[in-house]
Order: sequence, then C-alpha cells, then structure tokens
Amino acid sequence: MHPTHKTTYQPEKPRLALGFIPLTDCAPLIVAREQGLFQKWGINVELKREVSWANIRDRVIIGELDGAQMLAPMPLACTAGLGSVTKAMLAPFVLNLNGNAITLSASLHRELLEQAGDSDPEALGRALKQLVSRERAEGLAKRTFATVFPYSMHTLQLRLWLKHHGIEPDRDVRIVVIPPPQMVANLDQGHVDGFCVGEPWNTLAVQQGAGHIAITGYEIWNNSPEKVLGVTRAWAEAHPQTLKALMAALYEACAWLDEPANRLDAARMIAEAHVIDAPEDAITPSLAGQLRMGRDEPIVELPDFNVFHRYAANYPWWSQAMWMLEQLRLDGDLAGEQSPDTARLAAEVFDDRPYRELMQELGEPLPAERSKREGDHPANWQDDSGQTLGADRFLDGRTFDPSG
Repeated sequence: MHPTHKTTYQPEKPRLALGFIPLTDCAPLIVAREQGLFQKWGINVELKREVSWANIRDRVIIGELDGAQMLAPMPLACTAGLGSVTKAMLAPFVLNLNGNAITLSASLHRELLEQAGDSDPEALGRALKQLVSRERAEGLAKRTFATVFPYSMHTLQLRLWLKHHGIEPDRDVRIVVIPPPQMVANLDQGHVDGFCVGEPWNTLAVQQGAGHIAITGYEIWNNSPEKVLGVTRAWAEAHPQTLKALMAALYEACAWLDEPANRLDAARMIAEAHVIDAPEDAITPSLAGQLRMGRDEPIVELPDFNVFHRYAANYPWWSQAMWMLEQLRLDGDLAGEQSPDTARLAAEVFDDRPYRELMQELGEPLPAERSKREGDHPANWQDDSGQTLGADRFLDGRTFDPSG
C-alpha cells in the first residue's frame, strides 16, 4: 500500500469496539492498534479479548461489539440461522489465509508411528483408520477430536482430513468444541486425542511434549480463508464510511505483516501486548514460517503457514464462500426443505462491493473476477488482471466449481 495516499473517510462512528480471540492470527488487529493505523484512518478502536467464538458471535449479533475477528464460515452460518438466531451478516474483508494444524496427542502419534512405520501424513492417516476400525470392532470408546467452533474452517478441515482417510466423522469418532486457549490442557490431560486449532496452540503442545502436528491446514486446502472481519449487515449499511476506514487500517496492517522482515517484530509486538497467554517463542514459529512438527524434530520451512496480504488474501471470494456452504450442506447442516439459496447467501455475506470500492479509491489492485475454480492450481498463478494468486489445491486432489 502506498504510504502517501490522499484518501480519507468521515467515519459516522469514530469509536469502535472489536472482539478477538487470543490467537497468532489476530495480528492484523494488534498491528493496526500498536502502529496507530486505526487513528490514522480516523477511528478509535478498543479491542475486546473474548473467551469463545460463540461469545464473539453473540456480542456482535446483539450490538455489544461493532464487529469482530470471525471464523470465515461464521457469518455465513449466522445469516443462515445455524446455531444462533438468524442475523444478516457481512464478511467484507478476509484477515488471513491458513494458520491451522491438526495435532495428535503424543501417545496417539507414537502408536500410529509404530503401526505405520513412517511419519508421512498419508501413512499416519491410514494407521489412524486401521486403529479406529479395530477399536470400533472391539467395542471401545470412540476417539475424541476437538475443534474450536461448529462453523469454522477448523471443523471443515478436520472432517475433510478424517474422510480423506476413510474415517466417518459422525460415526467413527467424537468431535467436541473447546475454546482455543484450552486445547493444550485438554490434550495433555487426555480429554481429547487430537484437535484442529490455530497458532500458537499447536506449537505450544509440541513444545510441552503433549502433542505432535499431524498435518497443517495449508496441506488440507492451500490458502484457504481463515479469519474475516465480521459485522452485521445493518451495522455496515448504517456506517459505510466507518467500515471503509476500518478496512483501510486493516489492509495496511496486513500489508505490513506480509513483509518477511516484519514477522519477528510482529511476534514481539503480540507478545508484548499480552493478548495471548503464551510466550514469544511459541508465537514466533508460525509467523516466521518455521515450525517443528514434534518437540525433538528439525524445523520445517512453511513460508505460507500464515498469509495476511499476498495472493489477494484480503479479497472475499464468492467461490470460497460457496465451498464452505457446500461443505455445510454435505455435513447435513443445510439439509432439508428450508435449505437456503446458497449462491445468493454467499453473494450477500461475502459481498465484495465494499472491498472493490475501497481498492479503487486507494488505487490498489483487484482480482479480475469474484469467483474461481478452487483446487485447480497446485502452484502460484496469475489471473486475467495479472495479479498473483496462491495455490488452491485440496488434500484429496478434487476441484470445486462454484458455478455448479
């Protein structure tokens, strides 16, 4: 973003309260606050640390929060009336791509490793399938996996990973919801056998010897949308200038975050802000793109583990909203005669008009189309506008055509 742009806004509401969950990928909010970007764009933002995703959803719906960091599928679920009262929501800005991982308990990982004889994720997945099938036949209790919220990319990724290995999520295992900061303790105490969560909680489980990362979210769906800015549609319509000022500040923060030279400064900034109950050495690895899968294992280079700006990361893709809604339909959440028109729902929630207007006013690039086939690109590619987009491959090699 050009630092000398002349665009300004006249916010209808200059003082805002935004909710967030203590995760490494709340970084755009922290950076925007610590670097004075909210003030630069004419708004004063108070960040409210919340205890759970359900809490964030409910406080935005009733207007106690102006907006929040939200899980990408959450605004879609709210608008469809899944798990809450029906409330029209808007996700005009994607805060980041990727950032999750599936971590298994250290004991389960050892058992699978002995059975598979190989640490390859595919081999471990096959071993888990064999273990789950054997334990079912013996009448043993189902293995328990945790996710952070029913309508989250974590749940969709966990279910996709289990099904890829022939494990039926609703039949063969038990899936429970646990707030992210409580994941490691539940894994360590044996209450769950594995979880899908964002950072720093996977790294903290590895550092404490409680868990081993089995697969990253990036490997399940390259460059999937993870967190979005979520507001109610009524709030957005009442405060169009405020929304643009907020998005402009976050856009600038995301651009700063994606400069490799700034990642260590970002980790230090988050640690010193005391918004996450984890040490800096647990926050740094994912931002640096250097993770250990197991405590005594070598560092693995994962430069796209957290993406905040490149690959048109902040654009709300209609096709990605359609993919999330299709997964909810396949999982039974949108089944029945009351199933909504998903194409309309995706367009209304992942409405790209505020983003397109903002980019045109800032003189920043835009994708050529609002939709693309997901899963077609195993490597970075350029769209018709010349913009570089990231790989979008799925774990199972399938593709998704949003046009049907």
